[in-house]
Amino acid sequence: MEQESELVTGEAVVLDVRAAKLASRGLAMLVDVVLQLIVLFIAMIVLSQVAAFGDEALALTLFLVTLVLIMVGYPVICETLSRGRTLGKMALGLRVVRTDGGPVRFRHALVRGLAGFFVDFWALGLLGAVAVVTSLLSPNGRRVGDYLAGTLVIRERVPAARTPYVGMPPQLAYWASQLDLTRLPNDLALAVRQYLGRTSELRPEAAEALGYGLAQQVAAAIGAPVPPGVPSWAYLSAVLAERRQRDHAKLLPPQPQYAPSVHQGPPTQHTQPISQPQYPQPYYPQAAPPAPVAPPEPVPENPFAPPG
Repeated sequence: MEQESELVTGEAVVLDVRAAKLASRGLAMLVDVVLQLIVLFIAMIVLSQVAAFGDEALALTLFLVTLVLIMVGYPVICETLSRGRTLGKMALGLRVVRTDGGPVRFRHALVRGLAGFFVDFWALGLLGAVAVVTSLLSPNGRRVGDYLAGTLVIRERVPAARTPYVGMPPQLAYWASQLDLTRLPNDLALAVRQYLGRTSELRPEAAEALGYGLAQQVAAAIGAPVPPGVPSWAYLSAVLAERRQRDHAKLLPPQPQYAPSVHQGPPTQHTQPISQPQYPQPYYPQAAPPAPVAPPEPVPENPFAPPG
């Protein structure tokens, strides 16, 4: 069975995690032990060939070294390189973390590995009896190695909590669009999102103090102080909403840009609409003007005519 556990970070932030108890840890341990025994069996076959040539002391020494490397080196190396997971823990969705929620390092993995070999499981552990008893008595299912190393095994495959929606205050929309958010660290943005999602669960004075501290960190990172009269939660909401909007804009496909072809000349200027083309007018030759008519010549009088 697993139960909710609270881890308090160095910044006094309470984290809700699900601690792995005896059942899930036992299954993960079973997977790891089977893998270790398979490797150990192969190593014994190889070392038996060394003993066959008569050098039994060398074979025994190599066997002890191989045993320690497999039983201690395997969990130490895996938990160091994968930040707290062995193959068995990967299969069961478990991870080893520090009691303050941070990732384990080599010294934590080494203490857990040595305590597991000499106390919890093998040498003095009576084949896991000590680990079973301490896990049952511990509220978070911790064994002796976890207490000595300051670690805790948690479950990673839990239903994801619904991320609260951070809206943009309308009064700060234009101001936020002018910010340079490229220097805002991801871990700081995550802390701001967690704070905005849990402000209703905190006491007013605690929420104000934590919000003021986060606002100062964000202002120092992006180089934009809190505007006068703006509460810390509104400042953080504007920064986070603008960052989300820009991240979404980067995921959109680029819009095609239509540019004029380089082979296309300048547009033709038309004096009249294109729908009314001009046709040439027909040519009709004009006739020559008529020649002027000469006036009639006067008729001379008849001198022989009788008087009138």
